[in-house]
Amino acid sequence: MFVAGFSLLTMGVAILFNLQPVTFILNIVKWLATLAPSHVTGSALLVLGVSLLVFGYLRTRKTMNTVMGENGWVTKFMDDLYKNHKLARGPKIVAIGGGTGLSTLLRGLKTYTNNITAIVTVGDDGGSSGILREDHGIIPPGDIRNCIAALASEEELMTSLFQYRFKSGGGLGGHSFGNLFLTAMSAVTGDMLSAIRTSSNVLNIRGRVLPSTLEPITLIAEMEDGSLVRGESQIPEAKGKIKRLFCEPFNAKPTDEAIEAILQADLIILGPGSLFTSVIPNLLLKEIREAMQANTHAPKIYVANIVTQPGETDDMSLSQHVEAIEAHADHLFQFDMVVASSALPEHLVARYERYESPPVILDAELLRIRGTEVLLRPIVAEITAGNKTLRHNPYKVARVVVSWLRKYQRQHRRTIQVAPLLTEV
Repeated sequence: MFVAGFSLLTMGVAILFNLQPVTFILNIVKWLATLAPSHVTGSALLVLGVSLLVFGYLRTRKTMNTVMGENGWVTKFMDDLYKNHKLARGPKIVAIGGGTGLSTLLRGLKTYTNNITAIVTVGDDGGSSGILREDHGIIPPGDIRNCIAALASEEELMTSLFQYRFKSGGGLGGHSFGNLFLTAMSAVTGDMLSAIRTSSNVLNIRGRVLPSTLEPITLIAEMEDGSLVRGESQIPEAKGKIKRLFCEPFNAKPTDEAIEAILQADLIILGPGSLFTSVIPNLLLKEIREAMQANTHAPKIYVANIVTQPGETDDMSLSQHVEAIEAHADHLFQFDMVVASSALPEHLVARYERYESPPVILDAELLRIRGTEVLLRPIVAEITAGNKTLRHNPYKVARVVVSWLRKYQRQHRRTIQVAPLLTEV
Protein backbone atom coordinates (compact mmCIF):
# COMPACT_ATOMS: atom_id res chain seq x y z
CA MET A 1 0.00 0.00 0.00
CA PHE A 2 2.92 2.33 0.71
CA VAL A 3 4.44 1.66 -2.73
CA ALA A 4 1.05 2.12 -4.41
CA GLY A 5 0.48 5.40 -2.59
CA PHE A 6 3.95 6.69 -3.47
CA SER A 7 3.42 5.77 -7.13
CA LEU A 8 0.08 7.58 -7.26
CA LEU A 9 1.63 10.60 -5.57
CA THR A 10 4.42 10.68 -8.13
CA MET A 11 1.99 10.41 -11.05
CA GLY A 12 -0.20 13.13 -9.57
CA VAL A 13 2.73 15.55 -9.27
CA ALA A 14 3.86 14.72 -12.82
CA ILE A 15 0.40 15.40 -14.28
CA LEU A 16 -0.14 18.55 -12.18
CA PHE A 17 3.11 20.18 -13.32
CA ASN A 18 3.08 18.67 -16.82
CA LEU A 19 6.20 16.63 -16.15
CA GLN A 20 7.25 13.58 -18.13
CA PRO A 21 9.17 11.33 -15.72
CA VAL A 22 8.75 8.18 -17.83
CA THR A 23 10.13 9.93 -20.94
CA PHE A 24 13.01 11.31 -18.86
CA ILE A 25 13.94 7.83 -17.56
CA LEU A 26 13.72 6.33 -21.07
CA ASN A 27 16.04 9.06 -22.41
CA ILE A 28 18.59 8.19 -19.70
CA VAL A 29 18.36 4.51 -20.64
CA LYS A 30 18.90 5.37 -24.32
CA TRP A 31 21.91 7.53 -23.42
CA LEU A 32 23.44 4.72 -21.35
CA ALA A 33 22.94 2.34 -24.25
CA THR A 34 25.16 4.56 -26.45
CA LEU A 35 28.09 4.44 -24.01
CA ALA A 36 28.78 0.75 -24.36
CA PRO A 37 27.31 -2.40 -25.92
CA SER A 38 23.95 -3.43 -24.44
CA HIS A 39 25.27 -6.61 -22.83
CA VAL A 40 27.89 -4.56 -20.95
CA THR A 41 25.48 -1.82 -19.83
CA GLY A 42 22.72 -4.30 -18.91
CA SER A 43 25.09 -6.55 -16.94
CA ALA A 44 26.54 -3.55 -15.07
CA LEU A 45 23.09 -2.29 -14.07
CA LEU A 46 22.06 -5.83 -13.07
CA VAL A 47 25.09 -6.26 -10.81
CA LEU A 48 24.58 -2.80 -9.30
CA GLY A 49 20.90 -3.52 -8.60
CA VAL A 50 21.60 -6.89 -6.96
CA SER A 51 24.42 -5.37 -4.89
CA LEU A 52 22.13 -2.63 -3.60
CA LEU A 53 19.41 -5.18 -2.72
CA VAL A 54 21.84 -7.40 -0.81
CA PHE A 55 23.42 -4.43 0.94
CA GLY A 56 20.00 -3.10 1.97
CA TYR A 57 18.90 -6.51 3.26
CA LEU A 58 22.06 -7.00 5.31
CA ARG A 59 21.84 -3.52 6.82
CA THR A 60 18.16 -4.05 7.66
CA ARG A 61 18.91 -7.39 9.30
CA LYS A 62 21.76 -5.86 11.29
CA THR A 63 19.43 -3.13 12.55
CA MET A 64 16.74 -5.65 13.52
CA ASN A 65 19.32 -7.81 15.30
CA THR A 66 20.48 -4.79 17.28
CA VAL A 67 16.94 -3.95 18.34
CA MET A 68 15.58 -7.46 18.96
CA GLY A 69 18.65 -9.55 19.73
CA GLU A 70 20.81 -11.80 17.60
CA ASN A 71 18.91 -15.03 18.29
CA GLY A 72 15.57 -15.70 16.68
CA TRP A 73 14.76 -12.12 15.68
CA VAL A 74 12.64 -13.18 12.71
CA THR A 75 10.52 -15.51 14.84
CA LYS A 76 10.02 -12.94 17.59
CA PHE A 77 9.23 -10.18 15.12
CA MET A 78 6.65 -12.27 13.25
CA ASP A 79 5.20 -13.53 16.53
CA ASP A 80 4.72 -9.97 17.76
CA LEU A 81 3.05 -9.01 14.49
CA TYR A 82 0.71 -12.00 14.74
CA LYS A 83 -0.21 -11.29 18.36
CA ASN A 84 -0.82 -7.58 17.80
CA HIS A 85 -2.79 -7.85 14.59
CA LYS A 86 -4.34 -11.32 14.33
CA LEU A 87 -5.03 -12.19 17.96
CA ALA A 88 -6.19 -8.66 18.80
CA ARG A 89 -9.14 -9.22 16.43
CA GLY A 90 -10.04 -12.57 17.97
CA PRO A 91 -13.39 -13.26 19.68
CA LYS A 92 -14.11 -11.94 23.17
CA ILE A 93 -14.10 -15.05 25.33
CA VAL A 94 -14.96 -15.22 29.02
CA ALA A 95 -13.77 -18.36 30.82
CA ILE A 96 -15.26 -18.98 34.27
CA GLY A 97 -13.90 -21.46 36.78
CA GLY A 98 -10.83 -22.16 38.87
CA GLY A 99 -8.18 -24.69 39.72
CA THR A 100 -5.94 -26.33 37.15
CA GLY A 101 -8.86 -26.84 34.76
CA LEU A 102 -9.27 -23.14 34.02
CA SER A 103 -5.54 -22.51 33.53
CA THR A 104 -5.38 -25.49 31.14
CA LEU A 105 -8.20 -24.03 29.05
CA LEU A 106 -6.57 -20.58 28.96
CA ARG A 107 -3.31 -22.06 27.69
CA GLY A 108 -5.09 -23.20 24.54
CA LEU A 109 -7.42 -20.22 24.05
CA LYS A 110 -4.57 -17.69 24.00
CA THR A 111 -3.38 -19.16 20.68
CA TYR A 112 -6.60 -17.89 19.06
CA THR A 113 -7.31 -14.54 20.71
CA ASN A 114 -5.93 -11.91 23.05
CA ASN A 115 -9.45 -10.94 24.12
CA ILE A 116 -9.69 -13.43 26.98
CA THR A 117 -11.12 -12.70 30.41
CA ALA A 118 -10.64 -15.36 33.07
CA ILE A 119 -13.08 -15.03 35.99
CA VAL A 120 -11.63 -16.99 38.88
CA THR A 121 -13.30 -18.38 42.00
CA VAL A 122 -11.96 -17.16 45.36
CA GLY A 123 -13.29 -19.80 47.75
CA ASP A 124 -10.01 -21.66 48.34
CA ASP A 125 -9.15 -22.01 52.03
CA GLY A 126 -6.50 -24.72 52.02
CA GLY A 127 -2.73 -24.93 51.60
CA SER A 128 -0.63 -21.86 50.90
CA SER A 129 -3.61 -19.83 49.65
CA GLY A 130 -5.56 -20.57 52.82
CA ILE A 131 -2.69 -19.49 55.06
CA LEU A 132 -2.13 -16.22 53.18
CA ARG A 133 -5.87 -15.57 53.15
CA GLU A 134 -6.06 -16.02 56.90
CA ASP A 135 -2.89 -14.10 57.78
CA HIS A 136 -3.27 -11.16 55.39
CA GLY A 137 -7.03 -10.89 54.90
CA ILE A 138 -6.81 -11.21 51.12
CA ILE A 139 -8.63 -13.34 48.60
CA PRO A 140 -6.76 -16.62 47.98
CA PRO A 141 -4.15 -16.08 45.23
CA GLY A 142 -3.58 -19.70 44.14
CA ASP A 143 -6.01 -20.04 41.24
CA ILE A 144 -5.31 -16.47 40.12
CA ARG A 145 -1.59 -17.29 40.06
CA ASN A 146 -2.21 -20.33 37.84
CA CYS A 147 -4.23 -18.29 35.32
CA ILE A 148 -1.68 -15.47 35.12
CA ALA A 149 1.09 -17.98 34.46
CA ALA A 150 -1.01 -19.73 31.78
CA LEU A 151 -1.63 -16.46 29.91
CA ALA A 152 1.94 -15.15 30.19
CA SER A 153 3.83 -14.66 26.92
CA GLU A 154 6.83 -16.55 28.29
CA GLU A 155 4.58 -19.27 29.65
CA GLU A 156 7.12 -22.01 30.37
CA LEU A 157 9.44 -19.75 32.37
CA MET A 158 6.64 -17.94 34.20
CA THR A 159 4.88 -21.18 35.07
CA SER A 160 8.08 -22.62 36.54
CA LEU A 161 8.72 -19.43 38.49
CA PHE A 162 5.17 -18.86 39.76
CA GLN A 163 4.69 -22.52 40.63
CA TYR A 164 8.00 -22.84 42.46
CA ARG A 165 7.22 -23.98 46.00
CA PHE A 166 9.61 -23.39 48.87
CA LYS A 167 10.32 -26.67 50.61
CA SER A 168 11.82 -25.15 53.75
CA GLY A 169 12.82 -21.87 55.29
CA GLY A 170 10.74 -21.07 58.32
CA GLY A 171 7.59 -19.26 57.24
CA LEU A 172 8.35 -19.82 53.55
CA GLY A 173 7.91 -23.58 53.69
CA GLY A 174 4.96 -24.75 51.60
CA HIS A 175 4.34 -21.39 49.91
CA SER A 176 4.65 -20.92 46.16
CA PHE A 177 6.55 -17.94 44.78
CA GLY A 178 3.50 -16.79 42.80
CA ASN A 179 1.31 -16.66 45.90
CA LEU A 180 3.91 -14.62 47.79
CA PHE A 181 4.41 -12.34 44.78
CA LEU A 182 0.69 -11.53 44.51
CA THR A 183 0.40 -11.06 48.27
CA ALA A 184 3.31 -8.61 48.29
CA MET A 185 1.97 -6.81 45.22
CA SER A 186 -1.41 -6.50 46.92
CA ALA A 187 0.23 -4.78 49.91
CA VAL A 188 2.17 -2.44 47.60
CA THR A 189 -0.74 -1.47 45.32
CA GLY A 190 -3.43 -1.42 48.01
CA ASP A 191 -5.74 -4.25 46.89
CA MET A 192 -5.67 -7.56 45.06
CA LEU A 193 -7.36 -6.28 41.89
CA SER A 194 -4.63 -3.66 41.42
CA ALA A 195 -2.03 -6.31 42.22
CA ILE A 196 -3.41 -8.58 39.50
CA ARG A 197 -3.47 -5.76 36.95
CA THR A 198 0.11 -4.72 37.73
CA SER A 199 1.38 -8.30 37.70
CA SER A 200 -0.39 -8.96 34.40
CA ASN A 201 1.27 -5.91 32.83
CA VAL A 202 4.70 -6.88 34.13
CA LEU A 203 4.33 -10.41 32.74
CA ASN A 204 2.74 -9.20 29.48
CA ILE A 205 -0.12 -11.70 29.62
CA ARG A 206 -2.53 -12.22 26.74
CA GLY A 207 -5.94 -11.28 28.10
CA ARG A 208 -6.76 -10.51 31.71
CA VAL A 209 -7.49 -12.32 34.93
CA LEU A 210 -10.23 -11.18 37.31
CA PRO A 211 -11.39 -12.55 40.66
CA SER A 212 -15.12 -13.20 40.72
CA THR A 213 -15.30 -11.05 43.87
CA LEU A 214 -12.86 -9.20 46.12
CA GLU A 215 -14.50 -10.62 49.23
CA PRO A 216 -12.98 -13.84 50.65
CA ILE A 217 -16.00 -16.12 50.49
CA THR A 218 -16.55 -19.31 52.46
CA LEU A 219 -18.23 -22.19 50.63
CA ILE A 220 -20.95 -24.13 52.45
CA ALA A 221 -22.30 -27.42 51.09
CA GLU A 222 -25.66 -28.78 52.13
CA MET A 223 -25.47 -32.57 51.94
CA GLU A 224 -28.36 -34.89 51.12
CA ASP A 225 -28.60 -35.95 54.78
CA GLY A 226 -29.18 -32.30 55.75
CA SER A 227 -25.75 -31.67 57.29
CA LEU A 228 -23.70 -28.60 56.40
CA VAL A 229 -20.00 -28.67 55.51
CA ARG A 230 -18.04 -25.40 55.65
CA GLY A 231 -14.93 -24.64 53.64
CA GLU A 232 -13.80 -25.65 50.18
CA SER A 233 -11.07 -27.94 51.49
CA GLN A 234 -13.54 -29.76 53.76
CA ILE A 235 -16.29 -30.41 51.21
CA PRO A 236 -14.59 -33.30 49.34
CA GLU A 237 -13.52 -34.79 52.67
CA ALA A 238 -17.14 -35.12 53.82
CA LYS A 239 -17.57 -38.04 51.37
CA GLY A 240 -21.28 -37.35 50.97
CA LYS A 241 -23.59 -36.37 48.15
CA ILE A 242 -23.93 -32.61 47.73
CA LYS A 243 -27.45 -31.28 47.45
CA ARG A 244 -26.80 -27.55 47.25
CA LEU A 245 -23.91 -25.10 47.53
CA PHE A 246 -23.98 -21.73 49.29
CA CYS A 247 -21.45 -19.11 50.25
CA GLU A 248 -20.83 -16.58 52.98
CA PRO A 249 -21.29 -13.69 52.75
CA PHE A 250 -24.50 -14.49 50.89
CA ASN A 251 -24.59 -11.07 49.21
CA ALA A 252 -20.96 -10.94 48.03
CA LYS A 253 -20.59 -8.53 45.14
CA PRO A 254 -18.68 -9.41 41.97
CA THR A 255 -16.14 -7.05 40.45
CA ASP A 256 -17.52 -4.52 37.96
CA GLU A 257 -14.96 -5.63 35.40
CA ALA A 258 -16.20 -9.22 35.59
CA ILE A 259 -19.80 -8.19 34.94
CA GLU A 260 -18.79 -5.93 32.05
CA ALA A 261 -16.72 -8.71 30.49
CA ILE A 262 -19.65 -11.16 30.63
CA LEU A 263 -22.04 -8.64 29.09
CA GLN A 264 -19.66 -7.92 26.19
CA ALA A 265 -18.50 -11.50 25.56
CA ASP A 266 -18.87 -13.34 22.26
CA LEU A 267 -18.54 -16.67 24.08
CA ILE A 268 -18.85 -17.79 27.71
CA ILE A 269 -17.14 -21.01 28.83
CA LEU A 270 -17.50 -22.85 32.13
CA GLY A 271 -15.17 -25.67 33.15
CA PRO A 272 -13.28 -27.84 33.18
CA GLY A 273 -12.59 -28.06 36.90
CA SER A 274 -13.99 -29.29 40.19
CA LEU A 275 -17.74 -28.93 39.79
CA PHE A 276 -18.71 -27.77 43.29
CA THR A 277 -15.49 -26.06 44.37
CA SER A 278 -14.24 -24.38 41.17
CA VAL A 279 -17.05 -23.95 38.62
CA ILE A 280 -20.29 -23.46 40.56
CA PRO A 281 -18.94 -21.04 43.23
CA ASN A 282 -18.76 -18.26 40.63
CA LEU A 283 -22.48 -18.68 39.92
CA LEU A 284 -23.38 -18.16 43.58
CA LEU A 285 -22.97 -14.44 42.93
CA LYS A 286 -26.35 -13.16 41.79
CA GLU A 287 -25.01 -10.47 39.45
CA ILE A 288 -22.87 -12.99 37.55
CA ARG A 289 -25.81 -15.30 36.83
CA GLU A 290 -27.97 -12.34 35.78
CA ALA A 291 -25.22 -11.02 33.49
CA MET A 292 -24.98 -14.42 31.80
CA GLN A 293 -28.73 -14.36 31.28
CA ALA A 294 -28.64 -10.79 29.94
CA ASN A 295 -26.03 -11.57 27.29
CA THR A 296 -28.28 -13.43 24.86
CA HIS A 297 -25.97 -13.27 21.82
CA ALA A 298 -23.08 -15.11 23.49
CA PRO A 299 -23.42 -18.93 23.46
CA LYS A 300 -22.63 -20.77 26.69
CA ILE A 301 -20.32 -23.80 26.60
CA TYR A 302 -19.46 -26.34 29.27
CA VAL A 303 -16.16 -28.22 28.96
CA ALA A 304 -16.82 -31.41 30.90
CA ASN A 305 -14.43 -33.12 33.29
CA ILE A 306 -12.87 -36.36 32.13
CA VAL A 307 -13.42 -38.32 35.33
CA THR A 308 -15.56 -37.97 38.45
CA GLN A 309 -14.09 -36.47 41.60
CA PRO A 310 -14.37 -38.44 44.85
CA GLY A 311 -16.37 -36.56 47.46
CA GLU A 312 -17.84 -34.16 44.90
CA THR A 313 -19.24 -35.82 41.81
CA ASP A 314 -19.34 -39.54 42.65
CA ASP A 315 -21.51 -41.45 40.13
CA MET A 316 -22.60 -38.20 38.41
CA SER A 317 -23.17 -38.43 34.65
CA LEU A 318 -22.52 -35.72 32.07
CA SER A 319 -26.14 -34.54 32.09
CA GLN A 320 -26.13 -34.39 35.90
CA HIS A 321 -23.04 -32.16 35.82
CA VAL A 322 -24.85 -29.81 33.45
CA GLU A 323 -28.05 -29.89 35.50
CA ALA A 324 -26.15 -29.06 38.71
CA ILE A 325 -24.58 -25.98 37.11
CA GLU A 326 -27.82 -24.71 35.61
CA ALA A 327 -29.72 -25.34 38.86
CA HIS A 328 -27.23 -23.29 40.88
CA ALA A 329 -27.66 -20.55 38.27
CA ASP A 330 -31.43 -20.62 38.98
CA HIS A 331 -31.92 -21.89 35.40
CA LEU A 332 -31.36 -18.35 34.10
CA PHE A 333 -29.51 -19.81 31.12
CA GLN A 334 -29.07 -23.12 29.33
CA PHE A 335 -25.85 -24.40 27.79
CA ASP A 336 -25.76 -24.25 24.01
CA MET A 337 -22.99 -26.80 23.71
CA VAL A 338 -21.09 -29.31 25.84
CA VAL A 339 -17.62 -30.65 25.01
CA ALA A 340 -16.59 -34.04 26.41
CA SER A 341 -13.79 -36.50 25.76
CA SER A 342 -14.69 -39.41 23.49
CA ALA A 343 -11.65 -41.66 23.82
CA LEU A 344 -9.70 -42.61 26.94
CA PRO A 345 -6.72 -44.98 27.35
CA GLU A 346 -8.05 -48.16 28.93
CA HIS A 347 -5.07 -48.73 31.24
CA LEU A 348 -5.46 -45.24 32.76
CA VAL A 349 -9.23 -45.69 33.09
CA ALA A 350 -8.61 -48.85 35.12
CA ARG A 351 -6.12 -46.99 37.28
CA TYR A 352 -8.59 -44.19 38.02
CA GLU A 353 -11.36 -46.69 38.77
CA ARG A 354 -9.13 -48.25 41.43
CA TYR A 355 -9.02 -44.85 43.11
CA GLU A 356 -12.82 -44.51 42.91
CA SER A 357 -12.64 -41.91 40.15
CA PRO A 358 -14.19 -43.53 37.05
CA PRO A 359 -14.82 -41.58 33.83
CA VAL A 360 -17.90 -39.38 33.64
CA ILE A 361 -20.77 -41.31 32.06
CA LEU A 362 -21.50 -39.71 28.69
CA ASP A 363 -25.31 -39.72 28.53
CA ALA A 364 -25.13 -37.22 25.67
CA GLU A 365 -28.52 -38.15 24.22
CA LEU A 366 -30.35 -36.75 27.26
CA LEU A 367 -28.73 -33.38 26.63
CA ARG A 368 -29.43 -33.47 22.90
CA ILE A 369 -33.12 -34.19 23.51
CA ARG A 370 -33.48 -30.93 25.41
CA GLY A 371 -31.66 -28.95 22.70
CA THR A 372 -28.05 -28.83 23.95
CA GLU A 373 -25.47 -29.78 21.35
CA VAL A 374 -22.86 -32.28 22.54
CA LEU A 375 -19.47 -32.72 20.90
CA LEU A 376 -17.60 -35.88 21.83
CA ARG A 377 -14.01 -35.38 20.73
CA PRO A 378 -10.56 -36.86 21.55
CA ILE A 379 -9.40 -33.94 23.70
CA VAL A 380 -7.22 -35.81 26.19
CA ALA A 381 -3.52 -34.89 26.37
CA GLU A 382 -1.06 -37.19 24.64
CA ILE A 383 -0.23 -40.17 26.82
CA THR A 384 3.49 -40.92 27.17
CA ALA A 385 5.28 -43.71 28.96
CA GLY A 386 5.74 -41.65 32.11
CA ASN A 387 2.32 -40.00 32.04
CA LYS A 388 -0.07 -41.63 34.48
CA THR A 389 -2.74 -38.94 34.60
CA LEU A 390 -5.69 -37.98 32.41
CA ARG A 391 -5.60 -34.32 31.46
CA HIS A 392 -7.27 -32.16 28.83
CA ASN A 393 -5.09 -31.15 25.91
CA PRO A 394 -5.47 -27.34 25.99
CA TYR A 395 -4.90 -26.89 22.26
CA LYS A 396 -7.36 -29.60 21.22
CA VAL A 397 -10.04 -28.19 23.52
CA ALA A 398 -9.46 -24.66 22.23
CA ARG A 399 -9.60 -25.81 18.61
CA VAL A 400 -12.93 -27.58 19.16
CA VAL A 401 -14.41 -24.59 20.99
CA VAL A 402 -13.25 -21.90 18.56
CA SER A 403 -14.25 -23.93 15.48
CA TRP A 404 -17.71 -24.46 16.96
CA LEU A 405 -18.00 -20.73 17.76
CA ARG A 406 -17.19 -19.74 14.18
CA LYS A 407 -19.80 -22.15 12.87
CA TYR A 408 -22.35 -20.85 15.40
CA GLN A 409 -21.68 -17.23 14.43
CA ARG A 410 -22.07 -17.99 10.71
CA GLN A 411 -25.40 -19.71 11.33
CA HIS A 412 -26.54 -16.91 13.63
CA ARG A 413 -25.74 -14.25 11.03
CA ARG A 414 -27.74 -16.16 8.40
CA THR A 415 -30.67 -16.41 10.81
CA ILE A 416 -30.62 -12.65 11.42
CA GLN A 417 -30.49 -11.95 7.67
CA VAL A 418 -33.33 -14.35 6.82
CA ALA A 419 -35.65 -13.24 9.63
CA PRO A 420 -36.59 -9.81 8.07
CA LEU A 421 -37.41 -11.51 4.76
CA LEU A 422 -39.75 -13.96 6.50
CA THR A 423 -41.42 -11.08 8.31
CA GLU A 424 -42.03 -9.24 5.04
CA VAL A 425 -43.49 -12.34 3.40
